[in-house]
Amino acid sequence: MQGLAERQQDFAMALLDAARATPPGIVGPDGLPSPRRFAVYRNNVVAGLIETLKENYPAVHRIVGDEFFRAMAGQFATAHPPRSPIMLGYGSGFPEFIGGFEPVAALPYLADVARIERAWIEAYHAADAEPLTAADLLAIDQDRLAQVRLALHPSLRVTRSRFPALTIWRMNIAGGEPAAVDLDASGEDALIIRPGAEVRVHQIPVGAAALVRSLGAGRPVVAAAIAALEVTVYFDLSATLAGLIEAGAFVGWSLERDAAGEP
Repeated sequence: MQGLAERQQDFAMALLDAARATPPGIVGPDGLPSPRRFAVYRNNVVAGLIETLKENYPAVHRIVGDEFFRAMAGQFATAHPPRSPIMLGYGSGFPEFIGGFEPVAALPYLADVARIERAWIEAYHAADAEPLTAADLLAIDQDRLAQVRLALHPSLRVTRSRFPALTIWRMNIAGGEPAAVDLDASGEDALIIRPGAEVRVHQIPVGAAALVRSLGAGRPVVAAAIAALEVTVYFDLSATLAGLIEAGAFVGWSLERDAAGEP
């Protein structure tokens, strides 16, 4: 005889797999098994997950259309059920799923658009923090800049794309107007951040994403700049830092310590 945990697992698996038999105990008023009742419940669960994805990925939905989106999201939902009752994090793997979804191979930018949307959601729900100002950073001893580590705002996210994914995203959110886009044009990297009440999305120069990710990994400014220069020899550290400060990207700083533990 199955234990409670096994019965719950069978029930959950049957909800997302129409090929599985109706779990034991699902009966109608007559006391007989009622697969039709369970099918209604199953459809409602999947429909709810699809609606969550639709709300979280509005630009992707607009690009592919409602019917196609529901079919694609339905396949994702049945293969990737929620792992938590808190639905804020549901769909985090949807961009990767889109990237491997053969029916959208003709839209190679779509997964990157989805990554921007995912970053927007994460930024919206991230912790609050007060950004540093330019004056705060000018107070640092300029002779020690090579040792400075910059702490990133908790809402900050960066995305990279070899396509104009940011332009396409902007065209397909509320108020946007779709237009022809040259997919062979240069790619676009984006910074998504919520320094105050609203999420803001900025296009950042080539190399800036590498800088930000290196800073996020705890590397000092100079080491992070080297990572950016490996992406492009035209990287401008001063201009990029100025833009990041204006965007509210930093919330603190510290000095890298040497082997003796001295700053």
